Amino acid sequence: MSVNLEQWISDHKIDEVECIVPDINGVQRGKVLPAKKFLSSVKDKSLRIPGSVFICTIDGHYPEDIDDIWDKDPDKILIADPDTICVAPGFTSPTAFVIADAYNGDGSEVDIAPRTILKKVLNLYAEKGWKPIIAPEVEFYLVSQNADPDFPLTPPVGQSGRSETASQPYGLEAMNEYEDIIDHIYDDCELMGLDIDTMIHEMGAAQLEVNFEHGDPLRLADEVFLFKRVVRNVAKQHSVYATFMANPMAGQPGSAMHIHQSVVDAATGKNLFSTANGRDSAMFRSYIAGLVRYMPQISPLWAPNVNSFRRMRPDSAAPINVQWGEDNRSCGFRVPISDKNNRRVENRLPGADSNPYLAIAASLICGYIGMVDRMVPAKPITGSAYNRARTLPRTLEAALDRFSSCKKVRNLLGDDFFEIFFAVKDYELFNYQSVVSSWEREHLLMRV
Repeated sequence: MSVNLEQWISDHKIDEVECIVPDINGVQRGKVLPAKKFLSSVKDKSLRIPGSVFICTIDGHYPEDIDDIWDKDPDKILIADPDTICVAPGFTSPTAFVIADAYNGDGSEVDIAPRTILKKVLNLYAEKGWKPIIAPEVEFYLVSQNADPDFPLTPPVGQSGRSETASQPYGLEAMNEYEDIIDHIYDDCELMGLDIDTMIHEMGAAQLEVNFEHGDPLRLADEVFLFKRVVRNVAKQHSVYATFMANPMAGQPGSAMHIHQSVVDAATGKNLFSTANGRDSAMFRSYIAGLVRYMPQISPLWAPNVNSFRRMRPDSAAPINVQWGEDNRSCGFRVPISDKNNRRVENRLPGADSNPYLAIAASLICGYIGMVDRMVPAKPITGSAYNRARTLPRTLEAALDRFSSCKKVRNLLGDDFFEIFFAVKDYELFNYQSVVSSWEREHLLMRV
């Protein structure tokens, strides 16, 4: 049963509402309204936003020559999802967040919106009587405030008065260095109703990871989307930055968004990835085969930025290929040790910088194709996958070359979405390649 927005806002004495839409990069955009104005807009569907909000590049521009693909100028109608409303922490005036979907004038959803793309994938599962279950794990770094982007990032000073300089995976004392920040994050997440589980210290200096409880993919995408906002805001209140860049610091491991996933029978809740005697089902193997076959082809959906590909290096705790194996963290796809009710696969490919709606949609659509086409994977490997050939692209440019020709996924997610996503990423790549780096100035200026 959906939340009654008017009653909820009254109960929580909300003065303002941030109506949020995720753009193609997962950036939060939208409008801030007085609570009464928001409720009136819900009733008469009068809250609108330009369609261009969905095609904004990460540096605040729009791809050129996109008008022949999609008309970005007409306003879209924002319809708030009542089940996403939550208290917004850290505001002087009582404020709420609510995530909205965008609709065209004819009542159809804007089909390039990332949240709509994920819902489209979930509908494909529903038509088969299947229900995917996911559990994300999101990594991020705390770094010292950095006002000048020309200077490298550094770990922040902890409670001891010193900065971390070495890897401290699962280090409890290392976590205690940032206890005040971690406690603040937990408090804000509880206030918002975000269902986070454990937090650990990861391999990097001042790198943390949070695990989310398993559940519905759309709800979890919403939670990851809002969680990033919470963490960044909390960090700033403690005079540091939090970043979900895939690889923010040279010499440090990257940050991932691992996605545990399984599929259950929508009617019975039975895990379709396991047989009655606890063995891998044929559907499970087909799901993995779909991941192996198609995830490399659509890598911009889960590695969307030029920085994303710095994370995927040998022996860096990030995959370089799409091998799969039992409890093998060097593989792109790991099958954790589990009983038949919890049989799942962990997709270790996506970076923390990815748009959660699109990364989750990408993973689920590849598995879906595998199951529908009854694909068969190669045998699982033992030993290090870093000893196997690299099969993932090394750069965003190479990734986009593969992406544009992946017809199987394109047909399911839509031509317009593929064309516009490619145009946004190609424009960002062009702008990045127009910047002369400090490496070039240091090593080429006086030597070539």
